[in-house]
Amino acid sequence: MAASVAVAVTGALLLAGCGDQTDSAGGGKVKGSKAPLFDKLPKKIQKAGVIKVGTDAAYKPMEYKDGQKIVGLDPDLANLLGKQLGVSFQFTNGTFDGLITSMQTGRFDLIMSSMTDTKDRQQGLDEQGKKVGKGVDFVDYLTAGSSILVKKGNPEKVKSVDELCGEKVATQRGTTSHEILKKQIDKCKKNRERPLTIEPFETDDQARIRLEAGGVVADISDFPVAANAAKGGQFEVVGEQMESAPYGIAVAKENSKLRDALKEALAKVIEDGSYKKALKKWGVEDGGVTEAKTNSGT
Repeated sequence: MAASVAVAVTGALLLAGCGDQTDSAGGGKVKGSKAPLFDKLPKKIQKAGVIKVGTDAAYKPMEYKDGQKIVGLDPDLANLLGKQLGVSFQFTNGTFDGLITSMQTGRFDLIMSSMTDTKDRQQGLDEQGKKVGKGVDFVDYLTAGSSILVKKGNPEKVKSVDELCGEKVATQRGTTSHEILKKQIDKCKKNRERPLTIEPFETDDQARIRLEAGGVVADISDFPVAANAAKGGQFEVVGEQMESAPYGIAVAKENSKLRDALKEALAKVIEDGSYKKALKKWGVEDGGVTEAKTNSGT
């Protein structure tokens, strides 16, 4: 989730698994060898006819549950890619900080979960720069930063993360927004201010519930998610986006053929205009990209 700050695959992540599994299938109407890019896929996926996707479906409007179905921008983009590739994308719900591990162990073929492309994730490093995993490749498809969400009317008059020293702030565990708050703790100490207290939650929905209840003064999350939450009238977004960076589809390093097929499919849907229409549907046009790239995060 978004920001250019490096977020690591921590040891805890390596041990974490995905819970509360809910499957939903999507994909294009064009199947098999009739699809333009079917032959670009690995033989294993051609034979299966399905790409298995890991996601954390609690990040509206990017991915969330509508009953038992997983919907949002990421599933819609997957449907567009499926038309080019001639296979279905099957989404399975899990916890965000366990997705990379689950993909590395073969549970998923890829991850579409508003995951920020960072050098640390590419290299499999933790926040201290220690090698803790194989790393992943990214096909980058959107740009977003982190935003500050507060109660409507901004009762604490928060304008930036620098004003949160001494306060309690919620966020989703393991995200780049979480890392921004960790860095802010160090800044508070350096400036001899009272430390910021982070309340990390498994999902951003839980973080917003805490904000609504008044237990924290703010929730830090990706801009698309924060802006969507503000539409309900209970919250508002304040300040500027922080550390904008690309969201990427994560693929295992050894699965370069799938990575390249996805990149080519993304380029096709950008070119034909269907990508732009999908972004407009979910109100995230400002984060659109004009070119399909891999591993462009820093």
